[in-house]
Amino acid sequence: MEASNMQQERYFKAQKKVKDIRGFYTHLLIYCLVIPVIIYINLTFEPHFHWFWFSALGWGTGLFFHWMSIFGFNLLGIGKDWEEKKIKEYMNQNK
Repeated sequence: MEASNMQQERYFKAQKKVKDIRGFYTHLLIYCLVIPVIIYINLTFEPHFHWFWFSALGWGTGLFFHWMSIFGFNLLGIGKDWEEKKIKEYMNQNK
């Protein structure tokens, strides 16, 4: 019974991971499609002030943090699995 629950839990985690990765690549694709349009609009209608950098860098920063959260990188050195490790640690203490 417990092995089946663990297998099911692993399946749901894998399913969530795939959904998150798909969301990241969708985010990246939209970024790659929209930013050139913004650059075109900026350079066509107001070529003296390049305001497209604000949206490209702001959105790019958000995309970078999205990438870090999906693929487990963290500037503080704490990965996403630290929560899981703490839960298991507390569960083992209560035994």
